[in-house]
Amino acid sequence: MLDRIRYHLSIAYVGILALILILFGTIVVVIFSQQATAQQDELLLQKVEAETSSALNAPETYTIVGATAEPDIAVVAVPPDGPVEAEVLDTGSSGSSLGLPFGELARQAGQEEEMVAATVDGPNGPVRVVSVPLFESGEVTAIIQAAQSRQVVWEIVVRLVFILLSVGLVALLLAGVGGLFISRRAMRPVRGAFHRQRTFVADASHELKTPLTLIRLDAEMVVREPTSPRNRKVIQDQLSEIDRMDSLVSDLLVLARLDADKLGVSRETFDLAKIIAETADRFILRAAEEEILLDIEVPGELPALGDPRRTGQILAVLLDNAIRFTPSGGRVTVAGGSDDGRVEACVTDTGPGISPEHLPHVFERFYRADTARRRSSGGTGLGLAIARDLAAIQGGEVAVSNAKNGGASFTLSLPASP
Repeated sequence: MLDRIRYHLSIAYVGILALILILFGTIVVVIFSQQATAQQDELLLQKVEAETSSALNAPETYTIVGATAEPDIAVVAVPPDGPVEAEVLDTGSSGSSLGLPFGELARQAGQEEEMVAATVDGPNGPVRVVSVPLFESGEVTAIIQAAQSRQVVWEIVVRLVFILLSVGLVALLLAGVGGLFISRRAMRPVRGAFHRQRTFVADASHELKTPLTLIRLDAEMVVREPTSPRNRKVIQDQLSEIDRMDSLVSDLLVLARLDADKLGVSRETFDLAKIIAETADRFILRAAEEEILLDIEVPGELPALGDPRRTGQILAVLLDNAIRFTPSGGRVTVAGGSDDGRVEACVTDTGPGISPEHLPHVFERFYRADTARRRSSGGTGLGLAIARDLAAIQGGEVAVSNAKNGGASFTLSLPASP
């Protein structure tokens, strides 16, 4: 599917470029044709000016004035009211092959008393004709007409079109290759996102299927032996698995709302030291039951900017993670502080720590680290991912490192309140 999207993007890119090139080429050809026509008119006008000094011995007839250098250009003198019946003085001249004179244009130039340029049909195709009135004593005594085949201009325009087509085809070919390359690079994040989504769905399905399987097995055991004294333990196991599923579904819903930017987060000033103390108090009894010492080290106040409830949720994830991976007789320390416009809460344990190759991945959803820190105490594998995202939407971050004593250290950093 992604490859099809990539090819469709490349085709669309080439198609848009082709439309732009066609529009650009059309404009260039039209402008060039107009300029070429203006230059042709200028050339014909120069021919007229060069021949106006020739004597016109018979103003009632028309005459071919001189022989021009170009065989496809002819100049004739015409009476101001158009040509009358007379013989062409030089039938071998190019004037006759171009159809000169053109009486209607001559009469128009005589009536308007100004140059008239137009394209008309000649014996061998379209001809560009310039008609210039010749004045004597303030009156028009003759019309000088110069003509040249339009084929001269069209040949130049055709060459331009051929060049533009060649350049355009090469540009489209390069654009197609470049489009495939760019779309491939552009699709890498999308491909990665699809891969992560598939992995996430697979892991979530596995995490949900496991407790469902256990619940079904326990239910079948109860059905087979409804009076067995072990049923109480079986039901307790079912309730435990149901709680685990409920926790997983809740975490999935939180992540879904985070991904959709629909999770409500306030931005207010609060005391991070107070949130640290309140959250740690909730874990004192659990830590004592597992023979873990929970130390709380916070200063008097740590004014932070963010959401106090979501911050407490982050700290709860970090403390739960630390206690689960700290062996009996170990220590978990939660400390607060401030540094360079930020306030921090650091949770450190004395557990086995995290292998360096796994440190960059511990915040990934359902990521399975080394066996020393595998999820063996009912964790969903989503807590750290949720903590990272909750910190990010508050303008903070959660960082992880290995502590000097061999345990893991998670640090929550938030903007300090001004």
